[in-house]
Amino acid sequence: MPKIAKELAPIEVGRLTAAGLHAVGGVAGLHMQISPAGARSWILRLTIGGKRRDVGLGAFPAVGLADARRKAREAREQAANGIDPVAQRQEAKDALAAKQAARITFDEAARKFITAKSPEWRNPKHVAQWSATLESYASPVIGSIPVGDVGLAHVLQILEPIWTTKNETASRLRGRIENVLDWATVRGFRQGENPARWRGHLDKLLPKPSKIAKVEHHPAVPVEEVAGLIEELRKREGIAARALEFLILTAARSGEIRGATWGEIDLAGKVWTVPASRMKAAKEHRVPLSEQAIKILKALPRVEGNDSVFPAPRAKFMSDMTLTAVMRRMGREEVPHGFRSTFRDWAAERTSYPNHVVEMALAHSIGNAVEAAYRRGDLFEKRVRMVQDWAKFCDTITQAGEVVTIRRKAAIK
Repeated sequence: MPKIAKELAPIEVGRLTAAGLHAVGGVAGLHMQISPAGARSWILRLTIGGKRRDVGLGAFPAVGLADARRKAREAREQAANGIDPVAQRQEAKDALAAKQAARITFDEAARKFITAKSPEWRNPKHVAQWSATLESYASPVIGSIPVGDVGLAHVLQILEPIWTTKNETASRLRGRIENVLDWATVRGFRQGENPARWRGHLDKLLPKPSKIAKVEHHPAVPVEEVAGLIEELRKREGIAARALEFLILTAARSGEIRGATWGEIDLAGKVWTVPASRMKAAKEHRVPLSEQAIKILKALPRVEGNDSVFPAPRAKFMSDMTLTAVMRRMGREEVPHGFRSTFRDWAAERTSYPNHVVEMALAHSIGNAVEAAYRRGDLFEKRVRMVQDWAKFCDTITQAGEVVTIRRKAAIK
């Protein structure tokens, strides 16, 4: 037990000016510390576990002599009970810092989630779409709220105004909020159930999307008009017109056409191999090329330093509106993607090709798990005959201007 110094009065403490430690009495080990610059503070010296500790009790005169002695007694009582007041204070500080770090806002959580997940998104547009949707609808309501405090009432406040009028947008928004909140839970920023989850939760409060959403099909050129359209299209010059014609003949998606490179094309083998990284289903897709498609490719100019099959005038690849613009100049209101529907209608109505061959040509994912397990091939040889029949159909017009239909007599099994 250290010797208790003479107990100084407040006026005596106020007169202390020399730099160093000055025992003030009243509590063993209590000192006034004066720095060389003249700053004064309270220090309590005590021994805990055989080690000396200097415990800061605050600055003078903000903490007066009476308060300093009270704090010193409390610290000595803690030490007597085996508690290190310095360590306890540091633990409390660390806990506060951790608590503050855990209270990030929803907007901050959304940004961190998008940054973490965006490398796995094949389409760069997804980042912009995610950010725009959350900023437009979620941020005004919960953007500045700690992500751990987001609850059901907040989610409904966001979704209910647009659930029946913009259901597709609202459904995607709900899923994105759910993903952000799931991420926040795993990272320790929130606890409990996800208020944006659908099954067994929001499905009891909001109408099913399938009951209120309007299915909007891509406008497609009627089967009987496709040959006439191609005949007109071939009169037009330019890479974009050739790209659109190639799209029609291959029944491919616009993005697959615009991103095609010569490295994917095998003219001798008459096949175009689209890598998995550019396919919607993330699976490599082989496209058999008809004689008409090969003719288009052989006539295309090659641009030095640009491997794109259909390069843009001032860029490596065409924009997503280039092919649509060709159709608008032709006076057509349909969209390029609609030609996949045209191809599908032709195959169903005017040929005997099996449905699974047509679906494989369109690179659709197999919905049936059992069928997917057994159908590991890509039915390439069967599709070779089909795309050539399709190209012939697109070429054939009678003198009366009507398209000659093609009907295969024997179904391909």
